[in-house]
Amino acid sequence: MSDLRQLYQEVILDHYKKPRNFHPLADAHRSAEGYNPLCGDKVTVYLKVEDGLLSDISFIGSGCAISMASASMMTASLKGKTVTEAEAFFERFHALVTGRAGTNAEAKLGKLAAFSGVCEFPIRVKCASLPWHALRAALEAKEETVSTE
Repeated sequence: MSDLRQLYQEVILDHYKKPRNFHPLADAHRSAEGYNPLCGDKVTVYLKVEDGLLSDISFIGSGCAISMASASMMTASLKGKTVTEAEAFFERFHALVTGRAGTNAEAKLGKLAAFSGVCEFPIRVKCASLPWHALRAALEAKEETVSTE
């Protein structure tokens, strides 16, 4: 189990140091900002939605390794998915980081399973879930900044 945890930490650090899809999306159809006042994390998620498909997704922001890696891995996982699939990923990921996931949830999340240990650190749940809440706000075309407080 310690080897798996080590691998998960390496995946998170890799996405933190070399975030994927880290840029504003000039032709985005939707975007939403998120803020975690406790940790200082800030993220903006950009979506290009075409015929119910996330044809492109990106983010910009600053914050701790967990929030930035979560945003990076989220965008990498959701690009090319349908809006319905993205919403299902949100639910599964949120259940994982809050400790409510079922036994096969990690298999359905792929590399996002690296965040399974976050539920052991309640203060970090907000860090990991911030980009996902910004995603949901963008999907719902909400104007106000999403806060984890």
